[in-house]
Amino acid sequence: MENILRPLIVIGGSVVLTLALGWATDRLLRKADERHSETPLWDLLRRGRIPYQLVLCAALLRGSYDAAKVLEEHRVGVGRTLTLVLIGSAAWLVIRIAAAIVETSYSRYARVHRDPARVRRVRTQVSLIMRVVSAVVGVVAAASMLLTFPAMRAAGASLLASAGILGIVAGVAAQSTLSNLFAGLQIAFGDMVRIGDTVVVDGEWGTVEEITLTFLTVRTWDERRITMPVSYFTSKPFENWSRGTPQMTGIVYWHLDHSAPVEAMREKLRDILRECPAWDGRDYGVAVTDSTPNTLQIRALVTAKDADDIWTVRVTVREQMIRWLSAEHPHALPRVNTADAVLPPSRRSPDGRSLDGRSPGRPDRDGESRDGALPRVHEPPRTGRG
Repeated sequence: MENILRPLIVIGGSVVLTLALGWATDRLLRKADERHSETPLWDLLRRGRIPYQLVLCAALLRGSYDAAKVLEEHRVGVGRTLTLVLIGSAAWLVIRIAAAIVETSYSRYARVHRDPARVRRVRTQVSLIMRVVSAVVGVVAAASMLLTFPAMRAAGASLLASAGILGIVAGVAAQSTLSNLFAGLQIAFGDMVRIGDTVVVDGEWGTVEEITLTFLTVRTWDERRITMPVSYFTSKPFENWSRGTPQMTGIVYWHLDHSAPVEAMREKLRDILRECPAWDGRDYGVAVTDSTPNTLQIRALVTAKDADDIWTVRVTVREQMIRWLSAEHPHALPRVNTADAVLPPSRRSPDGRSLDGRSPGRPDRDGESRDGALPRVHEPPRTGRG
């Protein structure tokens, strides 16, 4: 009878004590969360109740296993298994606690500071720090598990003797991986690019969605994901539209006829921007930046608070301005002139001829035409009947 009751008492008592301690700890964390609702620490710590209970159960069973006298012929194997479970659950619990502390610190920082750029920088650093902590804890846990085997402890001396050669070989073999690893740390603490930044890489415009120690993911405007090694951002130039202040200035170009009403376009641009919610009201302007024999290049400058809004402002201005020109000033749209220029009244006689005896549009002896100040294309005379 004692052979049955002893294992039941030892194992059952360990399980019951584990459940009781886990329930009591969860209740305390829940009350602390209700009392201090301004911080998410206590609620985040509650997420570690499963590894916490595993640690308690494995520790209690490992400590009381000898008293249970169960499977004594397999005592070494059972003890090593409980030790492995204890090490793994402890590593899991440490990662959960570290994640709760780091996430709480980030939340408090984001609540106090209103600068989006600084918040994104801290968020990037926090994410990479958590990945480093998880990797270190995982490596230490795996090494501790291996050292529980006597054969691995015996091989430790020989491994340490050849560590230098192995390190050189591993460094050469994993050169790309190591470069990405150090590039990830450089990005995290060098403030080159952050999660949420708007960037242009290889001609693709998008938002940084994820940064790890080895790769970076950019979400493009059409919902595609571009995954790139982090070493790209430390070795090649790229555009970061969110660095510094997120405010941006956008440009809209039109190619119009020389008779385009530039002053009226300035007034119309002001009216369009006043009705556009994405415009931040900082600045706007219209200027003639270039001319060709057939068109004028007119540039409009508009401003917005970030990259998304500047895109909205640009497309709105471009569309509404073209619609207004088509309806109110169709002559301002680009065209090819095929008729002679109309002379001003001071140089035109009643019969339509110029005062110097030339027909309109006929060039002087030096090959220049004085009848029109702007270049034009003449259509050759038609021959044949009708």
